[in-house]
Amino acid sequence: MNSTTLTRQPRNIAETGLPEELLKELLLKHLYDGVILDIAQLRSRLRLAGNILETILQDLRKHLRVQALSPRDNISGVRYQLTELGRADASSALLRSSYLGPAPITLEHYNQLIAEQSILGHSLTREQVQTAFKEVVIDTRHLDVLGPALYSGKPILIYGQAGTGKTYICKKMAALLGGEIHIPYAIAVDRDIIQYFDPLMHMPVASASVDEVLEFDAATDQRLLHCHRPVAISGGELTMDRLELKYDPSTRNSFAPIQMKANNGIYIIDDMGRQRMPPVELFNRWIVPMEERRDFLTLMTGKHFTVPFDCVLIFSTNLHPTDLADEAFLRRLGYKIHFAPITKQQFMQIWLDLIKERQVTVEADVLDSLFDRFQETGRDLLPCHPRDLMGIALDIGAYLNYANVVCQKNMQLAWDTYFVNL
Repeated sequence: MNSTTLTRQPRNIAETGLPEELLKELLLKHLYDGVILDIAQLRSRLRLAGNILETILQDLRKHLRVQALSPRDNISGVRYQLTELGRADASSALLRSSYLGPAPITLEHYNQLIAEQSILGHSLTREQVQTAFKEVVIDTRHLDVLGPALYSGKPILIYGQAGTGKTYICKKMAALLGGEIHIPYAIAVDRDIIQYFDPLMHMPVASASVDEVLEFDAATDQRLLHCHRPVAISGGELTMDRLELKYDPSTRNSFAPIQMKANNGIYIIDDMGRQRMPPVELFNRWIVPMEERRDFLTLMTGKHFTVPFDCVLIFSTNLHPTDLADEAFLRRLGYKIHFAPITKQQFMQIWLDLIKERQVTVEADVLDSLFDRFQETGRDLLPCHPRDLMGIALDIGAYLNYANVVCQKNMQLAWDTYFVNL
Protein backbone atom coordinates (compact mmCIF):
# COMPACT_ATOMS: atom_id res chain seq x y z
CA MET A 1 0.00 0.00 0.00
CA ASN A 2 1.53 3.34 -1.07
CA SER A 3 1.46 6.64 0.79
CA THR A 4 -1.42 8.00 -1.32
CA THR A 5 -3.62 5.03 -0.44
CA LEU A 6 -2.62 5.22 3.22
CA THR A 7 -3.70 8.85 3.52
CA ARG A 8 -6.72 8.82 1.19
CA GLN A 9 -10.12 9.62 2.65
CA PRO A 10 -12.15 6.38 3.02
CA ARG A 11 -15.23 6.37 0.79
CA ASN A 12 -17.23 3.72 2.61
CA ILE A 13 -17.28 1.75 5.85
CA ALA A 14 -15.17 -1.07 4.41
CA GLU A 15 -12.37 1.35 3.50
CA THR A 16 -12.13 2.59 7.09
CA GLY A 17 -11.03 -0.93 8.02
CA LEU A 18 -13.03 -0.59 11.25
CA PRO A 19 -15.78 -2.86 12.61
CA GLU A 20 -19.17 -1.33 11.90
CA GLU A 21 -20.17 -1.88 15.54
CA LEU A 22 -17.24 0.26 16.72
CA LEU A 23 -18.32 3.08 14.41
CA LYS A 24 -21.91 2.80 15.61
CA GLU A 25 -20.84 3.02 19.25
CA LEU A 26 -18.63 6.03 18.57
CA LEU A 27 -21.42 7.83 16.72
CA LEU A 28 -23.88 7.06 19.53
CA LYS A 29 -21.45 8.51 22.08
CA HIS A 30 -21.08 11.70 20.05
CA LEU A 31 -24.86 12.08 19.83
CA TYR A 32 -25.12 11.45 23.56
CA ASP A 33 -22.56 14.23 24.12
CA GLY A 34 -23.93 16.67 21.53
CA VAL A 35 -27.64 15.88 22.14
CA ILE A 36 -28.76 17.07 18.68
CA LEU A 37 -26.31 17.08 15.76
CA ASP A 38 -26.53 17.37 11.99
CA ILE A 39 -24.31 15.64 9.43
CA ALA A 40 -21.87 18.54 9.21
CA GLN A 41 -21.36 18.51 12.98
CA LEU A 42 -20.92 14.74 13.01
CA ARG A 43 -18.39 14.97 10.18
CA SER A 44 -16.44 17.52 12.18
CA ARG A 45 -16.47 15.29 15.25
CA LEU A 46 -15.77 11.88 13.69
CA ARG A 47 -13.70 13.05 10.67
CA LEU A 48 -15.58 10.71 8.35
CA ALA A 49 -17.27 11.34 5.02
CA GLY A 50 -20.95 12.25 5.10
CA ASN A 51 -22.03 9.19 3.12
CA ILE A 52 -20.38 6.88 5.68
CA LEU A 53 -22.19 8.62 8.53
CA GLU A 54 -25.49 8.50 6.66
CA THR A 55 -25.09 4.73 6.18
CA ILE A 56 -24.51 4.24 9.90
CA LEU A 57 -27.36 6.59 10.84
CA GLN A 58 -29.72 4.77 8.52
CA ASP A 59 -29.01 1.48 10.30
CA LEU A 60 -29.34 3.10 13.74
CA ARG A 61 -32.69 4.59 12.74
CA LYS A 62 -33.83 1.22 11.46
CA HIS A 63 -33.09 -0.28 14.88
CA LEU A 64 -34.74 2.63 16.69
CA ARG A 65 -31.51 3.99 18.23
CA VAL A 66 -31.62 7.35 16.48
CA GLN A 67 -34.44 9.59 15.32
CA ALA A 68 -34.36 12.33 12.70
CA LEU A 69 -35.56 15.85 13.41
CA SER A 70 -36.66 18.46 10.93
CA PRO A 71 -34.17 21.23 10.05
CA ARG A 72 -34.10 24.33 12.22
CA ASP A 73 -35.16 27.70 10.85
CA ASN A 74 -32.72 29.03 8.22
CA ILE A 75 -30.54 25.90 8.52
CA SER A 76 -30.78 23.14 5.92
CA GLY A 77 -30.13 19.49 6.74
CA VAL A 78 -31.69 16.84 8.92
CA ARG A 79 -30.72 16.77 12.60
CA TYR A 80 -30.35 13.64 14.70
CA GLN A 81 -30.82 12.71 18.34
CA LEU A 82 -30.87 9.51 20.37
CA THR A 83 -33.97 7.57 21.30
CA GLU A 84 -34.33 5.98 24.74
CA LEU A 85 -32.82 2.78 23.34
CA GLY A 86 -30.02 4.82 21.77
CA ARG A 87 -29.24 6.57 25.05
CA ALA A 88 -29.06 3.24 26.83
CA ASP A 89 -26.64 1.87 24.22
CA ALA A 90 -24.55 5.07 24.35
CA SER A 91 -24.38 4.87 28.15
CA SER A 92 -23.17 1.28 27.94
CA ALA A 93 -20.58 2.24 25.33
CA LEU A 94 -19.32 5.10 27.52
CA LEU A 95 -18.91 2.69 30.43
CA ARG A 96 -16.60 0.57 28.29
CA SER A 97 -14.63 3.55 26.95
CA SER A 98 -15.26 7.27 27.30
CA TYR A 99 -13.18 8.04 24.20
CA LEU A 100 -14.98 10.84 22.36
CA GLY A 101 -12.91 11.96 19.40
CA PRO A 102 -12.33 11.35 15.70
CA ALA A 103 -12.71 7.83 14.39
CA PRO A 104 -9.52 5.80 14.82
CA ILE A 105 -7.48 4.06 12.17
CA THR A 106 -6.71 0.35 12.42
CA LEU A 107 -3.48 -1.01 13.91
CA GLU A 108 -2.56 -2.46 10.50
CA HIS A 109 -3.11 0.96 8.89
CA TYR A 110 -0.95 2.59 11.57
CA ASN A 111 1.89 0.10 11.13
CA GLN A 112 1.89 0.63 7.37
CA LEU A 113 1.79 4.40 7.79
CA ILE A 114 4.81 4.39 10.12
CA ALA A 115 6.72 2.14 7.71
CA GLU A 116 5.96 4.43 4.77
CA GLN A 117 7.16 7.50 6.71
CA SER A 118 10.14 5.74 8.29
CA ILE A 119 13.21 7.63 9.49
CA LEU A 120 15.29 5.03 7.67
CA GLY A 121 16.40 5.55 4.11
CA HIS A 122 16.02 9.33 4.00
CA SER A 123 18.77 11.25 2.26
CA LEU A 124 21.14 13.30 4.39
CA THR A 125 24.28 15.03 3.19
CA ARG A 126 27.08 16.89 4.90
CA GLU A 127 25.90 20.10 3.26
CA GLN A 128 22.41 19.69 4.72
CA VAL A 129 23.81 19.18 8.21
CA GLN A 130 26.09 22.20 7.96
CA THR A 131 23.22 24.34 6.69
CA ALA A 132 20.97 23.27 9.57
CA PHE A 133 23.65 24.23 12.10
CA LYS A 134 25.04 27.31 10.38
CA GLU A 135 23.79 29.58 13.19
CA VAL A 136 25.17 27.29 15.89
CA VAL A 137 28.70 27.41 17.26
CA ILE A 138 29.74 23.75 17.11
CA ASP A 139 32.83 21.81 16.04
CA THR A 140 32.74 20.45 12.50
CA ARG A 141 33.96 17.13 13.87
CA HIS A 142 30.77 16.86 15.93
CA LEU A 143 28.62 17.48 12.87
CA ASP A 144 30.56 14.88 10.91
CA VAL A 145 29.59 12.29 13.50
CA LEU A 146 26.05 13.48 14.24
CA GLY A 147 25.13 13.42 10.54
CA PRO A 148 25.97 9.72 9.97
CA ALA A 149 24.49 8.81 13.35
CA LEU A 150 21.16 10.38 12.45
CA TYR A 151 21.23 8.89 8.96
CA SER A 152 21.71 5.39 10.39
CA GLY A 153 18.64 5.58 12.63
CA LYS A 154 20.62 3.75 15.32
CA PRO A 155 20.57 4.70 19.01
CA ILE A 156 22.94 7.50 19.98
CA LEU A 157 24.64 8.19 23.30
CA ILE A 158 25.70 11.80 23.83
CA TYR A 159 27.71 12.47 26.97
CA GLY A 160 29.57 15.33 28.56
CA GLN A 161 29.30 17.70 31.48
CA ALA A 162 26.17 19.81 31.99
CA GLY A 163 26.05 22.94 29.86
CA THR A 164 27.90 21.60 26.82
CA GLY A 165 24.80 21.94 24.63
CA LYS A 166 23.78 18.29 24.40
CA THR A 167 20.01 18.77 24.69
CA TYR A 168 20.02 21.86 22.46
CA ILE A 169 21.88 20.04 19.69
CA CYS A 170 19.62 17.00 19.99
CA LYS A 171 16.53 19.14 19.44
CA LYS A 172 18.11 20.79 16.40
CA MET A 173 18.74 17.37 14.87
CA ALA A 174 15.02 16.75 14.37
CA ALA A 175 14.90 19.18 11.46
CA LEU A 176 17.41 17.00 9.60
CA LEU A 177 15.03 14.04 9.38
CA GLY A 178 13.26 15.93 6.64
CA GLY A 179 9.70 16.04 5.48
CA GLU A 180 6.42 16.03 7.32
CA ILE A 181 4.26 13.11 8.35
CA HIS A 182 0.68 12.08 9.00
CA ILE A 183 -0.31 10.85 12.44
CA PRO A 184 -3.67 9.49 13.62
CA TYR A 185 -5.87 10.92 16.33
CA ALA A 186 -6.42 7.40 17.63
CA ILE A 187 -5.75 3.74 16.84
CA ALA A 188 -8.14 0.81 17.13
CA VAL A 189 -6.83 -2.55 18.30
CA ASP A 190 -9.84 -4.75 17.69
CA ARG A 191 -12.60 -2.87 19.61
CA ASP A 192 -10.20 -1.00 21.94
CA ILE A 193 -9.28 2.59 21.08
CA ILE A 194 -5.86 4.03 21.97
CA GLN A 195 -5.52 7.81 22.01
CA TYR A 196 -2.43 8.72 20.01
CA PHE A 197 -2.40 12.43 19.17
CA ASP A 198 -0.54 14.45 21.79
CA PRO A 199 -0.72 18.25 21.31
CA LEU A 200 2.45 18.66 23.39
CA MET A 201 4.44 16.51 20.97
CA HIS A 202 2.63 16.52 17.63
CA MET A 203 2.77 19.92 15.96
CA PRO A 204 0.34 20.26 13.02
CA VAL A 205 1.70 21.90 9.88
CA ALA A 206 -1.69 23.33 8.98
CA SER A 207 -5.31 22.44 9.61
CA ALA A 208 -7.97 22.59 6.94
CA SER A 209 -11.61 22.72 7.93
CA VAL A 210 -13.47 19.47 7.42
CA ASP A 211 -16.13 21.48 5.60
CA GLU A 212 -13.53 22.36 2.95
CA VAL A 213 -13.08 18.70 2.04
CA LEU A 214 -15.51 18.10 -0.82
CA GLU A 215 -13.84 15.53 -3.05
CA PHE A 216 -13.28 12.55 -0.78
CA ASP A 217 -11.64 10.46 -3.51
CA ALA A 218 -8.67 12.85 -3.57
CA ALA A 219 -8.82 14.28 -0.05
CA THR A 220 -6.57 13.32 2.81
CA ASP A 221 -8.05 11.03 5.43
CA GLN A 222 -9.43 13.43 8.02
CA ARG A 223 -8.63 10.92 10.75
CA LEU A 224 -4.98 11.89 10.20
CA LEU A 225 -3.14 15.08 11.09
CA HIS A 226 -0.40 16.55 8.90
CA CYS A 227 2.42 17.20 11.38
CA HIS A 228 6.10 17.96 11.75
CA ARG A 229 8.18 14.99 12.81
CA PRO A 230 7.81 14.61 16.59
CA VAL A 231 10.48 15.29 19.17
CA ALA A 232 9.84 13.67 22.55
CA ILE A 233 11.96 14.45 25.60
CA SER A 234 12.00 12.66 28.95
CA GLY A 235 14.24 13.63 31.83
CA GLY A 236 14.73 12.56 35.39
CA GLU A 237 10.95 12.27 35.82
CA LEU A 238 10.79 9.25 33.49
CA THR A 239 9.37 6.10 35.06
CA MET A 240 8.96 2.66 33.52
CA ASP A 241 5.17 2.89 33.41
CA ARG A 242 5.39 5.79 30.92
CA LEU A 243 6.89 3.34 28.43
CA GLU A 244 3.81 1.12 28.49
CA LEU A 245 0.22 1.67 27.42
CA LYS A 246 -1.53 3.78 30.03
CA TYR A 247 -5.11 2.98 31.01
CA ASP A 248 -6.96 5.61 33.03
CA PRO A 249 -9.71 3.83 35.01
CA SER A 250 -11.45 7.11 35.86
CA THR A 251 -11.94 8.06 32.19
CA ARG A 252 -11.75 4.49 30.81
CA ASN A 253 -9.33 5.67 28.15
CA SER A 254 -6.08 4.14 26.89
CA PHE A 255 -3.12 6.29 25.86
CA ALA A 256 -0.12 5.45 23.69
CA PRO A 257 3.28 5.37 25.46
CA ILE A 258 5.77 8.12 24.77
CA GLN A 259 8.09 6.12 22.49
CA MET A 260 5.14 5.07 20.33
CA LYS A 261 4.03 8.70 19.94
CA ALA A 262 7.63 9.53 18.95
CA ASN A 263 7.54 7.15 15.96
CA ASN A 264 8.88 8.71 12.75
CA GLY A 265 10.78 11.23 14.88
CA ILE A 266 13.24 11.54 17.75
CA TYR A 267 13.03 10.42 21.36
CA ILE A 268 15.57 12.05 23.68
CA ILE A 269 16.11 10.56 27.13
CA ASP A 270 17.79 13.47 28.87
CA ASP A 271 19.75 13.26 32.14
CA MET A 272 20.23 9.54 31.66
CA GLY A 273 21.18 8.03 35.00
CA ARG A 274 19.07 10.51 37.00
CA GLN A 275 15.83 8.52 36.72
CA ARG A 276 14.31 6.72 39.68
CA MET A 277 15.10 3.29 38.25
CA PRO A 278 18.68 1.99 37.77
CA PRO A 279 20.10 2.80 34.30
CA VAL A 280 20.45 -0.88 33.50
CA GLU A 281 16.71 -1.39 34.00
CA LEU A 282 15.89 1.42 31.59
CA PHE A 283 18.49 0.23 29.08
CA ASN A 284 17.10 -3.31 29.22
CA ARG A 285 13.66 -1.96 28.25
CA TRP A 286 15.16 -0.91 24.90
CA ILE A 287 17.16 -4.00 23.94
CA VAL A 288 14.45 -5.69 21.86
CA PRO A 289 13.06 -2.47 20.28
CA MET A 290 16.58 -1.33 19.33
CA GLU A 291 17.54 -4.63 17.73
CA GLU A 292 14.24 -5.63 16.13
CA ARG A 293 12.84 -2.13 15.50
CA ARG A 294 9.51 -3.14 16.99
CA ASP A 295 7.92 -2.82 20.41
CA PHE A 296 5.58 -5.11 22.30
CA LEU A 297 2.64 -3.60 24.17
CA THR A 298 -0.25 -4.96 26.22
CA LEU A 299 -3.80 -3.68 26.53
CA MET A 300 -5.67 -3.54 29.82
CA THR A 301 -7.59 -6.60 28.61
CA GLY A 302 -4.33 -8.57 28.44
CA LYS A 303 -4.14 -8.58 24.64
CA HIS A 304 -0.57 -8.31 23.32
CA PHE A 305 0.27 -6.58 20.05
CA THR A 306 3.28 -5.25 18.17
CA VAL A 307 3.99 -1.74 16.87
CA PRO A 308 6.97 -0.36 14.95
CA PHE A 309 9.83 1.22 16.87
CA ASP A 310 10.80 3.84 14.32
CA CYS A 311 12.41 6.73 16.17
CA VAL A 312 15.98 7.86 16.66
CA LEU A 313 16.62 7.04 20.31
CA ILE A 314 19.08 9.47 21.88
CA PHE A 315 20.47 9.05 25.38
CA SER A 316 21.97 12.24 26.81
CA THR A 317 23.91 12.14 30.05
CA ASN A 318 26.33 14.08 32.27
CA LEU A 319 27.80 10.79 33.49
CA HIS A 320 30.54 8.73 31.93
CA PRO A 321 29.10 5.91 29.77
CA THR A 322 30.82 3.20 31.83
CA ASP A 323 28.95 4.47 34.90
CA LEU A 324 25.67 3.72 33.12
CA ALA A 325 26.13 0.32 31.49
CA ASP A 326 28.65 -2.41 30.78
CA GLU A 327 30.60 -2.79 27.56
CA ALA A 328 28.18 -5.42 26.24
CA PHE A 329 25.31 -2.95 26.22
CA LEU A 330 27.40 0.02 25.12
CA ARG A 331 28.33 -1.94 21.99
CA ARG A 332 24.65 -1.88 21.04
CA LEU A 333 24.81 1.91 20.94
CA GLY A 334 26.51 2.37 17.62
CA TYR A 335 27.32 6.04 18.16
CA LYS A 336 28.80 7.46 21.35
CA ILE A 337 29.57 11.17 21.04
CA HIS A 338 31.45 13.21 23.63
CA PHE A 339 30.60 16.90 24.08
CA ALA A 340 33.57 18.74 25.61
CA PRO A 341 34.01 22.33 26.86
CA ILE A 342 34.41 24.95 24.14
CA THR A 343 37.47 26.97 23.16
CA LYS A 344 38.05 30.63 23.91
CA GLN A 345 37.38 31.47 20.26
CA GLN A 346 34.04 29.64 20.31
CA PHE A 347 33.07 31.42 23.53
CA MET A 348 33.86 34.77 21.87
CA GLN A 349 31.75 33.86 18.82
CA ILE A 350 28.72 32.99 20.98
CA TRP A 351 29.26 36.22 22.94
CA LEU A 352 29.34 38.36 19.79
CA ASP A 353 26.27 36.59 18.38
CA LEU A 354 24.38 37.40 21.59
CA ILE A 355 25.35 41.07 21.44
CA LYS A 356 24.00 41.26 17.90
CA GLU A 357 20.86 39.25 18.70
CA ARG A 358 19.94 41.25 21.80
CA GLN A 359 21.24 44.59 20.54
CA VAL A 360 23.02 45.38 23.80
CA THR A 361 25.95 47.61 24.68
CA VAL A 362 28.92 45.91 26.33
CA GLU A 363 31.54 48.07 27.96
CA ALA A 364 35.20 47.60 27.03
CA ASP A 365 37.20 44.83 28.74
CA VAL A 366 34.12 43.04 30.13
CA LEU A 367 34.89 39.93 28.10
CA ASP A 368 38.62 40.02 28.93
CA SER A 369 37.81 40.29 32.63
CA LEU A 370 35.39 37.39 32.25
CA PHE A 371 38.11 35.22 30.74
CA ASP A 372 40.44 36.19 33.61
CA ARG A 373 37.85 34.97 36.14
CA PHE A 374 37.49 31.66 34.31
CA GLN A 375 41.25 31.20 34.34
CA GLU A 376 41.62 32.17 37.99
CA THR A 377 38.90 29.78 39.12
CA GLY A 378 39.89 26.96 36.77
CA ARG A 379 36.39 26.68 35.38
CA ASP A 380 35.76 25.20 31.93
CA LEU A 381 34.24 27.35 29.20
CA LEU A 382 30.81 25.96 28.33
CA PRO A 383 28.38 26.98 25.57
CA CYS A 384 25.72 27.89 28.16
CA HIS A 385 27.93 30.44 29.97
CA PRO A 386 27.73 33.42 27.57
CA ARG A 387 23.94 33.38 27.38
CA ASP A 388 23.40 32.70 31.08
CA LEU A 389 25.87 35.29 32.35
CA MET A 390 24.77 37.97 29.91
CA GLY A 391 21.12 37.32 30.76
CA ILE A 392 21.72 37.79 34.49
CA ALA A 393 23.89 40.88 33.88
CA LEU A 394 21.11 42.44 31.78
CA ASP A 395 18.53 41.68 34.49
CA ILE A 396 20.74 43.43 37.04
CA GLY A 397 21.30 46.37 34.68
CA ALA A 398 17.58 46.82 34.11
CA TYR A 399 16.97 46.76 37.86
CA LEU A 400 19.67 49.43 38.36
CA ASN A 401 18.13 51.63 35.62
CA TYR A 402 20.66 51.11 32.85
CA ALA A 403 18.89 48.62 30.62
CA ASN A 404 20.60 46.86 27.70
CA VAL A 405 24.05 47.64 29.07
CA VAL A 406 26.59 45.10 30.32
CA CYS A 407 29.31 46.63 32.47
CA GLN A 408 31.99 45.32 34.82
CA LYS A 409 29.77 45.90 37.86
CA ASN A 410 26.72 43.94 36.74
CA MET A 411 28.87 41.19 35.19
CA GLN A 412 30.68 40.73 38.52
CA LEU A 413 27.33 40.48 40.26
CA ALA A 414 26.15 38.05 37.58
CA TRP A 415 29.26 35.89 38.13
CA ASP A 416 28.78 35.84 41.91
CA THR A 417 25.11 34.96 41.48
CA TYR A 418 25.52 32.31 38.81
CA PHE A 419 28.40 30.23 40.11
CA VAL A 420 28.60 28.34 43.38
CA ASN A 421 31.92 28.85 45.15
CA LEU A 422 34.16 25.83 44.77
